[in-house]
Amino acid sequence: MSLEEHNFEAETGKVLNIVINSLYSNKDIFLRELISNASDACDKRRYKSLTNKSFASSIDLNINLNVDPKSKTLKISDNGIGMSKDELISSLGTIAKSGTKAFLEGITKQKNKDDNISLIGQFGVGFYSAFMVADKVEVISKGIGSDKSYHWTSDGQSSFTITESDKNLEGTEITLHIKKSEKDYLDSFRIENIVKKYSDHIPYPVKLSEIGKDDEIKSLNSASALWMRNKKDIKSEQYEEFYNHLGGIGKPWKTIHNSTEGIVSFTNLLFIPEMKPFDLFNPDRKTSVKLYTNRVFITDECEDLLPSYLRFIKGVVDSEDIDLNVSREMMQSNAALKKISKALVNKILSELKKDFEKDRKGYEKFFNEFGAAFKEGIYEDFERKKSLLDISLFKSTNSENLISLSEYISRMKDEQNEIFYISGESVDQILTSPQVEGFKSRGLEVLYMIDPIDEFWLPSMNEYEGKTFKSITKGVVDLSKFDLKDDKETKKKKPATKKDIDNLIIEMKNHLGDKVKDIKSSQMLTDSPVCLTADEAEMDIHLERLMRQHKRLDKESKKILEINPSHDLIKSLGKIVVNAKDKTIVSDVSHLLLDQARIVEGELPLDTKGFTDKLSSIITRSLTG
Repeated sequence: MSLEEHNFEAETGKVLNIVINSLYSNKDIFLRELISNASDACDKRRYKSLTNKSFASSIDLNINLNVDPKSKTLKISDNGIGMSKDELISSLGTIAKSGTKAFLEGITKQKNKDDNISLIGQFGVGFYSAFMVADKVEVISKGIGSDKSYHWTSDGQSSFTITESDKNLEGTEITLHIKKSEKDYLDSFRIENIVKKYSDHIPYPVKLSEIGKDDEIKSLNSASALWMRNKKDIKSEQYEEFYNHLGGIGKPWKTIHNSTEGIVSFTNLLFIPEMKPFDLFNPDRKTSVKLYTNRVFITDECEDLLPSYLRFIKGVVDSEDIDLNVSREMMQSNAALKKISKALVNKILSELKKDFEKDRKGYEKFFNEFGAAFKEGIYEDFERKKSLLDISLFKSTNSENLISLSEYISRMKDEQNEIFYISGESVDQILTSPQVEGFKSRGLEVLYMIDPIDEFWLPSMNEYEGKTFKSITKGVVDLSKFDLKDDKETKKKKPATKKDIDNLIIEMKNHLGDKVKDIKSSQMLTDSPVCLTADEAEMDIHLERLMRQHKRLDKESKKILEINPSHDLIKSLGKIVVNAKDKTIVSDVSHLLLDQARIVEGELPLDTKGFTDKLSSIITRSLTG
């Protein structure tokens, strides 16, 4: 095979440059990442050997480090599953496959280099951290069962080369050509300390040798399955080391380590991160929990182990009740796995409820990071939807802190039977919504539903603790039974007469025609002249916009235009309808008011040119008298 040269994918060069040049504070992590990759390769080979006779092997799986100060190289080799030519190209030719742009945007916003390290860890670009200490990296790999091996080489710039190799042993060997400025990584003692700090609990022996030292081979790690040890004997630092081995960064927000005995017995060691990964909502994101049986790795792609709304959890589950030879297809119907999954989810939710009740500040931090994914369970997990909703938190008009639904209900007004909410893309966007004015003026709390999943679970929940959910942008909300707060400015605003408003509505309907479904006097508005609402039988305004954005709806439904009878503009317009012979201004203002209401909702005017023409006409009239 001749030498092939490949360019890295678009924007990968930018990412490499950041990885190489921005992480000055903790370059040691490169070794942790490479050893973790080697451990994963050994896991996969061990599983293959135990479940596929054609791959059966009696070899001892291990990871070897070799330091050569003379040639200025550090080698990390394993006898794991290895990679084919295509796997080398796809795995090492692309950085941050899901979200390179977001990665670049995110890393530029970080305030310090420690933040940069966290970001890089979130994106799974660990292999490329090797370029922090090396100006050239070589990878030689041979997949098990293959008769060919391949040699991948790159200087971390814009391209890499690949050619056939004469390597006979299955597995992968990575050679780092250490930079002159990073010669400390050619010190065996330094390497030993890094391994003990970050990779002590790798389940395979990590051995170190140095060229020129009588071929002495030194074992560096305990190679124990941390999850099988008594948690009383485990230090927090050891949990953190193992969490880092699993791809976590820094300290986990929560550690859940316990053994369950019964019809199905299992041990779990799970971690909830402090920060959400950037690909949390990527459809291709896979589970981060590894499945073992009697310390033998089975798979890290068991989608049935945890539901998707808990996909941010990292960790290990080990059970002797799962067959070694169970296939990924068989897992979908495996009874033992279903029992494990049920118990595991219940345990996680139980632990989260404890934090909800006893560590509210910490729980709010968790929910700010993962709440949008967590609430997917309200929609997807019918059995636990009430339990999930019990510990879900929301922002509202009346509180700076996140609140639960029970807390909302506890401070509802006596006459109130509904949980009021408004949907939007963000709190900032909702704060500009005129629909909330009437509720604020009456001290009625409104929940902010700002996550897309909110639009889907809300219709599935008819009620909560006997109270129904009510969107304030849809249908009729009777506010007449609630007194206005002691606000002099609001109370002194006198509405137009019913006759003037009725005449104005008739006139506006004549001018707007079928551009609106209806026009009516509003109870919700105090400061704004107009707003839009949806008919009770129609879709919520925000949900409809989401559906149109995702090409799930072709047409926009007609909305109800509500007018504020106490607003000076509306009162003045009502008088013009009665007194003016020329109704042109009424027509122009009616169209402008409709477009104004649309703009507030994040929509464009129905006719942008017509909007600008009418606006110019109105301004001209006012200036010329």
